[in-house]
This record gives sequence, C-alpha cells and structure tokens, in this order.
Amino acid sequence: MNRAKLGILALLAGTAALVGCTSDQSSSALAHGSGVAANAPMATSVDNFMLVDANMEAHELYRLADAPAIVIVTQANGDAVMRAQAPALKALKTAYAAKGVEFMMMNSNLKDTREAIQAEAQKAGYETPILMDSYQLVGESLGVTRSAEVVVIDPKSWKVVYHGALPGSEKALDALVAGKSVTVAAAEPSKGAPIAFPERGAVKVSYAKDVAPILEAKCVACHEEGGIGPFAMNNYAMVKGFAPMIREVIRTDRMPPYHADPHIGKFSDDKRLTADETKTLVHWIEEGAPRGEGADPLGAVKHVAAEWPLGKPDLIIDVPAFKIPASGVVDYQRPAVAGTLTEGKWVRASTVKPGERQGVHHLLTGWMEQMPADGKSSETKWAASLGAGYAVGAESSIEPTNAGVYLPPGGAIGFQMHYTPFGKESVDKSRVALYFYDKPPELIMHSTVVMDPTIQIPAGEARHKEVAYVQFPHDALLYSAFPHAHYRAYSADLWIQYPDGKMKELLALPRYDFNWQRSYTFAEPIKIPAGSKLVSHYVYDNSKRNPSNPDPKINVSWGEQSFQEMLFTSLSYRWVGETASHRVNYDEELGKTRLLGMMDDNLDGKLEKAELKGQMGAMLLKYFDVLDKNHDGYLDADELAAAQGMMGNRRSAAAAPPAKPKSEAAQQAEAFNPSPTNQ
Repeated sequence: MNRAKLGILALLAGTAALVGCTSDQSSSALAHGSGVAANAPMATSVDNFMLVDANMEAHELYRLADAPAIVIVTQANGDAVMRAQAPALKALKTAYAAKGVEFMMMNSNLKDTREAIQAEAQKAGYETPILMDSYQLVGESLGVTRSAEVVVIDPKSWKVVYHGALPGSEKALDALVAGKSVTVAAAEPSKGAPIAFPERGAVKVSYAKDVAPILEAKCVACHEEGGIGPFAMNNYAMVKGFAPMIREVIRTDRMPPYHADPHIGKFSDDKRLTADETKTLVHWIEEGAPRGEGADPLGAVKHVAAEWPLGKPDLIIDVPAFKIPASGVVDYQRPAVAGTLTEGKWVRASTVKPGERQGVHHLLTGWMEQMPADGKSSETKWAASLGAGYAVGAESSIEPTNAGVYLPPGGAIGFQMHYTPFGKESVDKSRVALYFYDKPPELIMHSTVVMDPTIQIPAGEARHKEVAYVQFPHDALLYSAFPHAHYRAYSADLWIQYPDGKMKELLALPRYDFNWQRSYTFAEPIKIPAGSKLVSHYVYDNSKRNPSNPDPKINVSWGEQSFQEMLFTSLSYRWVGETASHRVNYDEELGKTRLLGMMDDNLDGKLEKAELKGQMGAMLLKYFDVLDKNHDGYLDADELAAAQGMMGNRRSAAAAPPAKPKSEAAQQAEAFNPSPTNQ
C-alpha cells in the first residue's frame, strides 16, 4: 500500500474517531420541521439532474458519463461532523481526482441560502463545489437523511454502489477505478446532522386541482396544437405518456426554457416554474402520475396556437423565400424588399415568424433609405431599426410602456438571414409582424452590444473563460439583456461595475442553451450611473463532455457560423432625461468604449500586451510601442482612440441618433463581421 493511500486511510480513521464522539443532539438543531427520516429508502440508481453550485456554475450528472466514478457528499451548514471531515474529503479528492473520479458536495438544507453556503465553504475549507439542491428533489430521490453522507455512483450503469459515511468509501472507489464490480458490505451510516425533507412521501397531488392548472399556466402556450412544443398537452393521457420526459427536463432545468437563475435578479418576463410548481409536478410524476378524480381541465378547452400571438399586426413583411440545402454551410443571406409605409411609425412590438424553424438560426432587420438596385441588403446602409429580430427560441419583442423605436416611411427593409442545414432540403418563408403606436411615445429606446470578436477557445478545454464590457458615458436605464453565443457556450452572465469599482451581478445563466435564446427583461429598469461598465462573462466548453460540441479537437475563434463562436450580449436601454422632444447624442460616445472593452480582460481601463488576441490584437501588438505614447507599457483609452484613427475610418458600432438612429441589427451585423475597420 503506498504512502498516499496510508495517509488517506489515517485521515479517514481519525475522522471516524472524532465524529464518533459527536452526539446527534449537538447537531439536531440543524433539522427543522418534519420529515427527518432516520431510515429513508436509499436509492439504488440515480436519474439525471442539473444543479447549480453556490458559485453559479451548473453541474449536470450525465455529462460525467466518462468518469470511472462520481462522488456526492451531502452537506449542511454548521454541521460539526462535515467540518471535521473536510481534510479527509480533500485528501480523498486529491488522490482519486487524478484517476478521473468526479467529486461534488450537495446542500439540501432548506434554511441554507446561497450566501450562507459560500460563507460556510470558506470557513470550513471546502474546496469541492457545493451544489444547491434548493427544492430537495435530488436529495429526496437519493434517500439522503443527513449531512456528511457519501454517495458513490457508477456512471456505467448509474447505480449507487455506496451510500454511507466517508470512511469506507475508498473501497468502492478502488473497485470502480480498477474497472471491477463493487462488493461493499453494509456501510457505516453517517453521523452528520439530520436534514429535514418535509415533503418526502407526505404530499398527495391531484391532477385536476394541482397539476393541470400549472401545465395550463406555464406550458400549454408552447405545448398546444400548432405550437412550437413537440407535443400538445391537450388531455391527461397525453401528459401521462410524456410524464417521464417531463420529469427529466424539469430536473435538468431544460424546461421551461427560461434559464436566468432565480438567485440573481428579478424579471418581468419570468417563465420559470416556482419552487412549489416544480415540486408538485415532479412529486406527481414520481407517484406514478395518477389520474385521480375530477374533470380534465386540459381536455375541457381546445388550445390552438394563434398565427400571431400579439394579435393582428399593423404591418406584415414577407422575407424573400430561400431554399435551405440539406447539408453544407450556407453563407449569410441579405435580401431586401421595398418599404411600404407612406408615413413614419413608432414601433411598440414585433414578432418574427420563421418559416422553417429548424433551419433559421437568426434573422436581423434594418431600414435603408433606398431600395438597392441589385435587391441585396447591406448592413452598412441600415439607418434605422424595425425593432424586430429573431434567434433560436426567441419570442415576440415588446417595447417598454411609452417607449419605442421610429421606423421612417418608404425606403427599403433589409434582412440578414443565417440559415443552418438540418438534414433535408427545405424552403424558408419567414415573416415579420410589426405593431405601431397610435401616437408617438415619449421615451426612446436604444440598443448596444457587449462583444468580443478576439475570443480564442483552445481545443479540449472544458471551462474556457472570456470577458468583455461597454462603459456608459452618461446616466442610463437598462431594460433588458439578450446573451448570444453558439454550441460551445456553457454559461453567461451580466454584471455592473460602478464607478467606485463595486460590482453587482444582474443576470446569471449558469447553463447557456443554444436552442433557447431570449431577452431577459428586468422587473425594474437597472440604474446605470455615468462611468459604469456593463460586463459580460462567458464560459465555453470545448471538451468532449459537451454533447453539442461539433469538434472538441480544434481551436475555436469568433465566426458567423454555429460551429464557430461568439461573445455577444445585446442590451436595451434609454438615456436618462431623453424624450422624443429632447433628443441626445450619446450613442457614439458609448460605441467608442467597445474596442477597449473587448480586450481589457482585467477591467482596469487599459490594455497590456498579454491581453491582445485575435486579428485586432495582432495588429495592435505590432504597433504597440509606437502607440504607447507615454511608454508606460499600456494602451489607455486616448492611445487606443489614436490607434483606431490609424486603422481607418471606423463605422460606429452604436446607434446613430437622433433623426436616423442605426438599428441594433446594424450593430449586430458589425459584430458578426469583425474587421480592422469596424472594430
């Protein structure tokens, strides 16, 4: 037996002796309410789940299928037993993580908040991520009753091969690492603090009174006849048939498709299930999805998807038809159609209806003064916004109350169409619906983007991080954010850094889902003091564990196609004090901060050589010493502005107010086609 193994066993033995002197009475105060079951049935297998840890990183169990073993250690704040075992857990993880074993801690204690878990981890010295089982669904299904329980899972079969105290778990790990079957005698139970599961086996759910109303309120809008859901929830039998899948997508947080984490921010367009709704549905399915008594609410009303969810449009614009090939790579298409308005209109809402939903990646729109002679749009000529755009999974866009975007009369409507072949030839006939105000609104909405076309993602890297920002030169109000990336994106967020350096998280997407992209509208507009930075962090998974990864063996950089990548967060805001009768011209100032924000990874307001990446970075690096006028080893904002002048007349990447503001789509188009002249 090697020295490291002896050290681990000594630690485990010492821990066992220590915790053996800890009475349950001293830790029972952690339990609350009812549901403390000393002998709850232990799971023999485990189904997939996704939980977020206290640092806002998502963990999905089945993504770890290639590991020889997975270890889950339960934890409750204040538990002396678990705290005492922290060194032994660290030693165990150090020894077995090198052999590919995955370790997680899990907190199912109802009273422990995210902030409290973070503080406990720091105090106790836990170095393993602590997953927040806030709804207790995973702990319930595993048969957890106490803190400091160790659950060892065999990913080849998803069987639980060990469930007990930390001392003794190494035998199961040795067998799994060696590829042998596990034969472990009855495990010593944990002496950790009891954890209450008040709803375990105690809740009786009615389909008619409890389940159907939730489905009707939160699911039927998509899962109806003609809706975008893969099946219609039109009666009990249909729901019963899909019940296992419904449980799966809820436990993995794929449905409903609203991925802002509830621990961060509040949103007016929140589509998530509440905690009670989530538990009601899962518990009902785990009970066998019984029909029970009462009429079937889902069968009583026939739900059919409306052609236009916001009602009859004021204007419908047909995108020229395009034949999507069955395979290959399709270059961006840029058709144009003549404008039909005889007078300018203020847009209050829009809906994009993709003709071939499987093949339309995104659709962007912009207004041009004249119809191009060749019938082809050019984003460089987009002079105004339609307020309309679409990306995979997006919904209708509704402007804030008494705010809108102005669409001039005549001219032409340009489109930027990104098509993705999906295995069969198809013809797309997308349409755009616009809804107008009867009278001009008082407030004017603007858009900008946080972007970084210099991203470089190494082959095989599982958690590659990138960051970018824009800095607001004047006071503003932020209404919504729309994060966008491609298949390798793992997570995304948005922070505000105030002028005094303090930071606050505004939006967290611990698991980015390329198939469901949307805008997240804040319940109340976020105040942005002048000088503040809006900062986006993106994490990319370019490893083989990412099931959506087109090729984990290649380095990936920015690009238009979905097999390339983007860091792109669209922001909708307005300037404080600006009205339709009092226009301001601040967008160009804002746009000038974007180049610095693309590459200033440490957010210190200047660029050093190590931060320069990509085509733009290479160009700046080539002339760095010439551009560094004060020879301090950095490029500050003034020096960078001079560099931009040297590189040519750069197109503004921000909206150009006031009479003819450049559309959000024009900014996006510049982002999608980065070059030295438009960065």
